[in-house]
Amino acid sequence: MKIDSHQHFWKYHPVRDVWITEAMQVLKHDFLPEDLKPILEDNFIDGCIAVQADQSEEESLFLLELAEKNPFIKAVVGWVDLCAAHVEERLAFFSKYPKFKGVRHIVQAENDAFLLGQDFQNGISKLEPFGLVYEVLIRKEQLENAGKLVQKFPNQTFVLDHIAKPNIKEREMQPWKDQITALANHKNVSCKISGLVTEADWENHSYEDFVPYLDVVFEAFGVNRILFGSDWPVCLLADKYATVLSYIKTYISKFNTEEQVKIMGGNAIKIYALNN
Repeated sequence: MKIDSHQHFWKYHPVRDVWITEAMQVLKHDFLPEDLKPILEDNFIDGCIAVQADQSEEESLFLLELAEKNPFIKAVVGWVDLCAAHVEERLAFFSKYPKFKGVRHIVQAENDAFLLGQDFQNGISKLEPFGLVYEVLIRKEQLENAGKLVQKFPNQTFVLDHIAKPNIKEREMQPWKDQITALANHKNVSCKISGLVTEADWENHSYEDFVPYLDVVFEAFGVNRILFGSDWPVCLLADKYATVLSYIKTYISKFNTEEQVKIMGGNAIKIYALNN
């Protein structure tokens, strides 16, 4: 089964979705399952994982309702306030939903010390008993503290989003390369090869721009801890879904069939405990 491990749904709201700037006009409308399903079918993708884009429990419930109505949505990575005193109670509530498989916080918008805050780490400590993945959405500048975080919770499953957003546009490699390699030394961390095109020059990029970054990630994490994700619809800022997919398929064509199956779905099925 081929799984797109990272995409979003929303009903566009200009106040809530203030992160969608004037330069992102293509994103200023609704993106719902009926929009994504034909794209997945055209590209022979069997299912997807819906990831939160807004930091609210309403967002989590919205995604879970969509997942209940649309079997191709195999899992939801939602939002719960991990810094709240009653975090365990809220995790218990959402864990009653079979497709609730993980939690994400938009740490890229926080200060660099956020990951190591006592309240946040208390929230992280509550995830493992519920079997929930924590998705790490960070800027490259936050990689060092991400490494410190995952080291403190060796039994917690972490998945890094967007290869930590290196500056592909300017072809910067360091210190991102060394820091992501260090993060990958923690075997409880996997990595989504997602969000690459939006870190490149939106108007002028090619497959070759991504190869050095993919080389680093595959060398660091290996084929057993890498997951394909489109980052649709955000990817539309730079490329169509099929083009994003083609970059990854071209890169992994050098691997054998079993390894390609893992990258394109097998690892997601295992990490998120997906059901058919």
